[in-house]
Amino acid sequence: MINSNVFDYINVLDKAADASWTRNEVISNNIANVNTPGYKRQDLNFEAELERALGHSKYRSMDQKVGDLKDKHLKARVVNDYSNFSYRTDGNNVDIDTENVTLAANQLKYQGLMEGIKSEFKNLQMVTKSS
Repeated sequence: MINSNVFDYINVLDKAADASWTRNEVISNNIANVNTPGYKRQDLNFEAELERALGHSKYRSMDQKVGDLKDKHLKARVVNDYSNFSYRTDGNNVDIDTENVTLAANQLKYQGLMEGIKSEFKNLQMVTKSS
């Protein structure tokens, strides 16, 4: 991560894109294990971590909140999702249709994050050209 206030939003977008990429791998693993008895669906909890980190200071601007975020506050963790739940007799709780929809949604999110990063760099480039 780059340590400058200029890159605060880029750093957060970068962490979110990394988490989205990791979620893609986790979802792919879920799909690969759709027929594995006892396998429990996994997911990433990055959004909850980001929300918690941004929610620390209720009466501050978004710029201040993003500026105060530290790398350690944004750790995406793989978690077992609904680990006690299974609608199948073999104990597996992966639903292939849900996984495919989640994968498609995550891919769109990743593309949006990459566009956001690209846009932030274009803004920086425009500012540096006019200086």
